[in-house]
Amino acid sequence: MKIAAADIGMDAAYKLLVGCIVPRPIAWVTTLSPEGTVNLAPFSAFTFVSSDPPMVAFSVGLREGQPKDTARNIDALPEFVVHIGAEDQIEVIHKSSAEYPQDVSETEALGLATVPSDLVKPPRLAAAPIAMECRLAHAIDFGREPSTLYVGEVVMFHARDGLVRDGKIDTAELKPAVRVASPNYARLGEIIRVKPMHRPSSEGQCKP
Repeated sequence: MKIAAADIGMDAAYKLLVGCIVPRPIAWVTTLSPEGTVNLAPFSAFTFVSSDPPMVAFSVGLREGQPKDTARNIDALPEFVVHIGAEDQIEVIHKSSAEYPQDVSETEALGLATVPSDLVKPPRLAAAPIAMECRLAHAIDFGREPSTLYVGEVVMFHARDGLVRDGKIDTAELKPAVRVASPNYARLGEIIRVKPMHRPSSEGQCKP
């Protein structure tokens, strides 16, 4: 089967993309409106783009031709918190994607407790196993009906006790929620460990 991208519209292309690119991590993002309302929304067009400094990126599209609350809030206050939710939070993650009035806080509507962040103004979710406090580094528009890629520099990491071992996140313990073809979510599933590759060092020696 062949499908020419030029022959299909935006909605059809979206359905193909979210079915091809799976599983996707979910950026569960809190922002703060100019009026002080805490907004919460999930985004699965999400990845990290740099480790020095640490930077993460997620894409925010339009809703009925208008910017979403997350985009409006970041444009007004260039700070946000990206959370990684666990598999037992899938239902509430999905509920936070619903369209709420601009003056309604999803965290309050869904009964999700927040705690103050250390270095940014938007609060973080108390129950999320991982939270990354971010300051906006770049906002880049893509596409004819533009989606904005927000790139944030992580200025503070928060991880639930027991998740970090030898400087690494224990993925099996984290049990992250992941996104597959809309409107479906999934658990991560079996983790397959392979032998680390050895690469030549700059001195010509091998190191793990």
